[in-house]
Amino acid sequence: MAVSSSPIISPFGVNIISADLGSSSTGLPRFNFCSIQRNNRRPSPVIVLSSKSSKESWSEAKRVLMEQYGFNPDEALSEPSPKSKRKKELKEAGKDKQIAPKEPKPPRTTHKLLTVLGGKARRMKLLSPKGMDVRPMMEVVKGAAFDILQAAGGCPASLRPGRWLDLYSGTGSVGIEAISRGCSEVHFVEMDPWVVSDVLRPNLEWTGFLDVSVIHTVRVEKFIERAKQLAGKEPFDYISVTPPYMEVDYAVLMDQISNSALVGEDTFIVVEYPLRTDMLDSCGCLVKITDRRFGRTHLVIYGPKWAEKKKKKKEKLLRGVAVEV
Repeated sequence: MAVSSSPIISPFGVNIISADLGSSSTGLPRFNFCSIQRNNRRPSPVIVLSSKSSKESWSEAKRVLMEQYGFNPDEALSEPSPKSKRKKELKEAGKDKQIAPKEPKPPRTTHKLLTVLGGKARRMKLLSPKGMDVRPMMEVVKGAAFDILQAAGGCPASLRPGRWLDLYSGTGSVGIEAISRGCSEVHFVEMDPWVVSDVLRPNLEWTGFLDVSVIHTVRVEKFIERAKQLAGKEPFDYISVTPPYMEVDYAVLMDQISNSALVGEDTFIVVEYPLRTDMLDSCGCLVKITDRRFGRTHLVIYGPKWAEKKKKKKEKLLRGVAVEV
């Protein structure tokens, strides 16, 4: 039997020296008590522990050691550790706790609150979803936007004929207004299939504009990337951008639009945006024609340089009339 060269200080105030028997040793572990004389100090007992290299022998060794010091090994060894207790408690609590089933979402419904403001479909009511799932452009903002576009195009009574792109179209109220006022074709981009099937398409059928409309059920970012494949190589004459305020980065979005094939030298872009949002004075080759505030909503319109010159000329004439009066 080999004995360790240095003693181990036992928590019970005695010195323990462990030794390991060879694999051929049999029987239970043995505890040899002796004492070591340390100068003038009181002799302290030393335990020499011999055990087999098996789990059963070590367990028996623990039992003998506990009995030697007055502990009940049956109680001490059967008591689970605090960590095991906690795991057991959590497991039992999980069994008792019943998982409540998720409440089904209420069905989405619609109502007719929106109105076409001008043109051949004037005063026709349009569907819109109840709740805040879709936030259509306010009618006062929509009316102001089309009045500015018609004046900038040189025809206050209607829009210049052309193609309109309605990004984040939702109910389609902006694109439908464009068709009603003279646009020849409108592309609607809306990613929500329910809005397309239960709101946008019924509105186009109701107004009779489905034949001159193209619906793209895709994300706006994907549509911009694939603009040539989805909408042709020719740029649009008008683009409306009315996204959910908190879900887009306007700087990134406007940069994507300005660098895409959607925009040409004669394109007008209408953008609705919230307070505390900085909009640039230009968008690619287009310049800012107007920037107005309607409560918490802002409206900016970018257009060709000739439209800005026409606007300034008109403002100068109006100032001259005011001076004469």
